[in-house]
Amino acid sequence: MSMASTTSAPAACLACGAALTSSALLCPDCSKVQSASTADYFQVFGLERRLALDTTTLERDFHRLSRRLHPDRFARASADEQQWSLAATALLNDAYRTLRDPIQRTEYLLKLEGLQIGEEHAGKGKAADRQPPPDLLEEVFELNMQLEEMRMNQKMGDSDPALLADLITARSRFESLLAAVDSDLSAQGADWDTGDATARDKAAKAMAALLDRRRYLRNLVRGVNEVLSA
Repeated sequence: MSMASTTSAPAACLACGAALTSSALLCPDCSKVQSASTADYFQVFGLERRLALDTTTLERDFHRLSRRLHPDRFARASADEQQWSLAATALLNDAYRTLRDPIQRTEYLLKLEGLQIGEEHAGKGKAADRQPPPDLLEEVFELNMQLEEMRMNQKMGDSDPALLADLITARSRFESLLAAVDSDLSAQGADWDTGDATARDKAAKAMAALLDRRRYLRNLVRGVNEVLSA
C-alpha cells in the first residue's frame, strides 16, 4: 500500500478567495469562518501530516483559534456563519485533543493514511488488544494465573507476600516493555516524517503493529494495577 501525500494545496476562503494557510477554519485575510466539515485535524491547524509537532505552538494556536471562532463573535453574522462557527469550534476541540497526545496523533495519522488500527482490522472477538503477542505467550499465561490466584486470596481474605512480589515484578516488566514500544514508535515516527514514500509505507505498517502491541501491554498493566489496588 502506498501512502497518501502529506501535503496539499491550501484551500481558498469562501468569501474572499485567500489561501487558508494557517487554518482551514478561518480566513487569515477577512477573518470569515469557513465551512470546513471535510478538513482533517492537521488542516485545522494549517499543519502538514507529521508526527513531530511542537505542542507548545499547538496549544498557542488552539487558544488563538478558540477566541476567534467563539460563537459569540458571530452572533450577528449570517445563519450559515453561526452554524459554521459552532461546527468549527467542535472540530477545533477534537483536533486539539487528538494532536496534543502523541499516541492519539499517531493513530489518527495512520487512519488518514488508510491503515486500520486495533479492532478495525481484527475479526469479531479477536481484537489485537486481546491477543497476546507471540513472544509474550508464556509470560502472559503465568501472569493470568497469578492474577486469578491473587483474586481468590483477596476474596478469601488471605495474604501471600511472595505472590504480591511476583505481581509487582511482572508489572515492572510489562511497564518496561511498554516504554520500549513508545521508544520504537518515536523512531518509526521520525522515519515516517523524513522518509520517501517507500520508507513511509514501511514505517506506517511498523507503527500499526506497535500500536497493537502497546494496546495489549497497556491493558496488562491496567489489569495488574486493578488487582493490586483492590
